[in-house]
Amino acid sequence: MPPTVVIAKGDEKGKEYPGDLTWYVIWACLIAGMGGLIFGYDLGISAHLYKYVNSDAIFMKNRWCYSDARVLGADVYKKQKGDISTNQYCKFDSFKLTLFISSLYLAALFASLVASDLTRKLGRKVMMISGGFLFFAGALINALAQNIWMLIVGRILLGVGVGYTNQSVPLYLSEMAPYKYRGALNQFFQLSITIGILIANILNYFFAKLHNGWRYSLGGAMFPALIIAIVPIFKLPETANSLIERGKLEEARSILKKVRGVEDIDMELDDMIAAREASRSVKHPWRNLFQRNYRPQAVMAFLIPSLQQLTGINAIMFYAPVLFKTIGFGNDASLMSAVITGIVNMLSTFVSIYGVDKWGRRALFLEGGTQMLICQVRASIQSVLSFT
Repeated sequence: MPPTVVIAKGDEKGKEYPGDLTWYVIWACLIAGMGGLIFGYDLGISAHLYKYVNSDAIFMKNRWCYSDARVLGADVYKKQKGDISTNQYCKFDSFKLTLFISSLYLAALFASLVASDLTRKLGRKVMMISGGFLFFAGALINALAQNIWMLIVGRILLGVGVGYTNQSVPLYLSEMAPYKYRGALNQFFQLSITIGILIANILNYFFAKLHNGWRYSLGGAMFPALIIAIVPIFKLPETANSLIERGKLEEARSILKKVRGVEDIDMELDDMIAAREASRSVKHPWRNLFQRNYRPQAVMAFLIPSLQQLTGINAIMFYAPVLFKTIGFGNDASLMSAVITGIVNMLSTFVSIYGVDKWGRRALFLEGGTQMLICQVRASIQSVLSFT
C-alpha cells in the first residue's frame, strides 16, 4: 500500500463532481510522478561531473578515453593543477565538458517540441514509457562509454527521454487527480525531481571515492529509468482525457469510474467530452493566443516559467559543488553541502504539497519569489567577495 500523504483540500468554487481521492489515484500519481526522478537524478549527477575533474584517478590515470588528447576533463584537470589563482571560472572553462553536459538539455529542448503532438496522438502513458526506455539506453551507453562521442550520444538519448517525460508526466498527474486535489498531486512530479537530486548528491559523495566512480554515477540513472519504463506498463491506466481525445469513450468511462471510486461519473465525463469538442472546433489556436483578449494570459504563461529559470536558481543547484568549492569548501565538504542543499530542496516541496490547495498558487508564488530574491542577493554577494 502506498504511504499516507497529507494533502489539504482546496477551496475552489464552481461545479463539484462526485467522487473523492482514492488510494488508486494516489498510487497512480506516485508512480507517474517518478518520471521526475530521471530529470532530478541527471541534474544532481551533472552538478558533480565538474567535481570529478579534481581527481587524477578518474580523469587521467583511469583514462575516460584511450588518449590524453581525448580525455574528457583533462584540460580542466591540468588547469587546476597548474593554476593556483582563485579564478575558478578559468579552471572549469572546458568546451568538451560543457558540450557533454549541455547536449542533454539541447536534446530535451528539441524533443519537447514534438512531444506535445506525440502525447496527444499516442497517449500520456506511452510517452512516459518511451521516455523511460530512452533514458535507460542513454544511461547504459554512458556507463559503458569508451570515448567522448559515446558519452555525448548517451546524453542525447537522456535528453530525449527527459523531453518526453517532462511533457507527459505533469499532464498525466493533472488529468488523473480529482479537481479538489489537483495542485497537490501535481506536486508529486516536483517532489520526485528533488528526490532524484538528493539521491544523486548522496551517491556522488560516495562514488567520488571509488575507482571509476563516474561510471557508477552515470550508470545509476538506469534504475529510475526502469521505474518509469516498466511499472506503468503493468500498473498505470491511461487517463480518461487521453482516451476521450482518441475516441475511446467506453474505456474512458470505465477508467473514470475506477479512479473516482464511484459509479456516478456521467457529469464529469460529459464535461470532458464537451471540452474535447470545444477544443476541436477552435481554428488556428496558436494564432488566437496573440489576439488582444488572450494576450495578458499568454504573456504571463510565458513570463512566469521563463523568469523562474532566469533567476539563476537552476545554475546554483546545477553547479552547487563547484560554487561551494569557490567559496572555500574542500572537496568532501562541497559535496556534503550539495547533499544538504538537496535535503532542504526536498523538504520544501512537502510544504508546497500541503499548502498549494489550501493557501493557493498565488500565495506560494509570491512567498517563493521573495525568498528567492533575498537568498540569491546573499549568494551573489558571497560569490563576489570570494572571487575578489
